[in-house]
Amino acid sequence: MALNVGSWGEMTYEHLRDALRTMAERGLAVSSIARHVATFRVFGRFLEAQGLTTQNPTQWLSQPVTWKNLPGVLSANQVARLIDTPPQEGPLAQRDRVLLELLYSGGLRASEAANIEIDRVHLDLGVIRVMGKGNKERIVPIGRKAVEAIRAYLADLRPKLTSESHPTNRLLLSRTGRPLERVAVWQVVKRHAHAAGLRDVHPHTLRHCFATHLLAGGADLRAVQEMLGHSNIKTTQIYTHVDRSHLKKVVARHHPRP
Repeated sequence: MALNVGSWGEMTYEHLRDALRTMAERGLAVSSIARHVATFRVFGRFLEAQGLTTQNPTQWLSQPVTWKNLPGVLSANQVARLIDTPPQEGPLAQRDRVLLELLYSGGLRASEAANIEIDRVHLDLGVIRVMGKGNKERIVPIGRKAVEAIRAYLADLRPKLTSESHPTNRLLLSRTGRPLERVAVWQVVKRHAHAAGLRDVHPHTLRHCFATHLLAGGADLRAVQEMLGHSNIKTTQIYTHVDRSHLKKVVARHHPRP
């Protein structure tokens, strides 16, 4: 992309503006244009630091508005239908039930659910210690139904799945006794979602549901951020835009002229 300048010292805000406008006219995505703006700014600071320009026109650039795609969210009834899908007598039904409960009750990522170790599950307290991104540990409460599902799985099925040749402390095991892998977590969720008549459902969908349903029920944003393991609260705030029905209820309840 040419800026049509003889030297970096001749570069002006208008040159940069016209370049960005050309990108937009060519159909470049807003997110891509935003990355170019960020690159321009870094390069402008470099030119200034090296004495190659007496002005830094990139400082006047503003980021184009970028709207995050709102995550798909199931209703509470749809989540219940999904979790209740594994047949009671299926060979891995108890394990699958535990997995689905953990993804929704704890808002876990697929990799986090797959990596849970037994000694990090504290059923008497109703919490699990989750190792998240960047090896950061967080304490996540889980509901009564998740606790009951884990107790049943540990008592009945997991002892049958364990293998002397592949000893492991992982909570969730495969049919052969090996630790359940992340890709298998996706497969389990997709399989049961299909059986429940639900489309476009994956492990992260249940994480989205966890956050959205909590916030819609009045949970504190900071508390949800902590449970999700988000380092930046802006990442959590996207869930405040998903359920508008809660906002209507707040207005109806508190506004003097609803």
